[in-house]
This record gives sequence, C-alpha cells and structure tokens, in this order.
Amino acid sequence: MTKLSVNINKVATLRNARGGNNPNVLKVALDCEAFGADGITVHPRPDERHIRYADVYDLRPLLKTEFNIEGYPSKEFIDLVLKVKPHQVTLVPDAPGQITSNAGWDTKTNCEFLTELMDTFGEAGIRTSIFVGTEPEMIEYAAKTGADRVELYTEPYASLYAKNPEAAVAPFVEAAKLVRKLGMGLNAGHDLSLENLKYFRQHIAWLDEVSIGHALICDALYLGLKKTIEEYKQCLL
Repeated sequence: MTKLSVNINKVATLRNARGGNNPNVLKVALDCEAFGADGITVHPRPDERHIRYADVYDLRPLLKTEFNIEGYPSKEFIDLVLKVKPHQVTLVPDAPGQITSNAGWDTKTNCEFLTELMDTFGEAGIRTSIFVGTEPEMIEYAAKTGADRVELYTEPYASLYAKNPEAAVAPFVEAAKLVRKLGMGLNAGHDLSLENLKYFRQHIAWLDEVSIGHALICDALYLGLKKTIEEYKQCLL
C-alpha cells in the first residue's frame, strides 16, 4: 500500500501568522498520526516562515510514524538532518526565498554534490530521496548518486489532469517504470489532491509514498482533519 505522509508546513504558517502556539503544530502532527497518516513531512526553510528548526527537534521524539525532512541541502539543513536523524531526507533544489518547490534537480550537473550527500546521509542510517522531474536522464543520474528513492515532482500532472488525465499521467508512468528498473524506491508529491490522487495511484501501483500538504490542509478546512486523512488514504488503496 502506498503510504501517506502529511506535510504540516501550512499548519505552521497559520500559527506563525499570529504568533503564539495556535494551532499547536506538535498536536496536529500527532493527531495526523492518530487519524491514520503513515508519516509526517516538514520542509524547514532558512527564513523559518513556516516550520521552524525548533519544531523539527521537538517533533522527532514524539512521532511514532515515519519522519521525512525535505529541503535544500545547505550547511544548516545538513547539520539539522544529521542531528535529528529522521527516517528519510528528501533533497529539493529550492532557492532560499522560494515560495514552493517548482522543479526537480538537474542531477547530471549536480551529480558529484548529490553523491557526497547520499554518502553522508547513508552513513548516518537515513534513507535518501531526490526530488526529480520525469526526464529519464535526470532519473538515471539520481540512481548514479546512490539515492534510495526519488520523489517525482507532480505539479505538471496536476495542472494537466482536469483537461486530459491520460496525457497527464503518461510521462509519470514511464518515469516510474524507469525508477523501478533502476532499483530505486518511488515517492511523489506536489499538488496531488483528492481530485487527482486516486487516478495517479491506479496507474502507478508500486508507488511507495506520497507527501501532501497544501491541498490536504485546505480540504481539512471543510471536511475536518480526520475525515480528510481518511479520504486521502482511500485514494491510495
């Protein structure tokens, strides 16, 4: 079964908008687990505009499911990951002030850099994942770095899905087949939602994990968090 990792960044954004501790990010994370989430994802950025580094340290001893930390591998980020030792680290090529991830790695150009990081995190016992697009060459070079998994950047799929689901999913199916052939695990994330997730999962049955935050938290405003997580889990059966 494909696992659902809930990205709680947007919960932290809401908290930070007013200061204080409402909503309580730690409680929401634990509630997500209690409601059926298979993991929790955080993406701390340098300006700490949502998840703060302190949140990451506070979450680690409390979580009972898988903990995934994603972000650009700056020195501060690398130090954080090595100290916290999550189950998985997902590397994204975000610039410091970027609003959200909008592309996968150029793994060919950055192969040496990424290979060193795979070695560093692997020696610490942390599963590694690299954020990539569907280009075969980028996936092949991700495999050359020694990454355990790749996470497919699914915004192009989500954007085209309403107009042409078959065309939207086709390049991702081919990419997923290549990932499997190369012996890596497969994650996916970005703009996956209750509208498009089930179709994606039906066409890529060997998908290991999806990481979903923005759409899930938006849905929770109407459905409630428990019901929303249940609905997303149903999409992954």
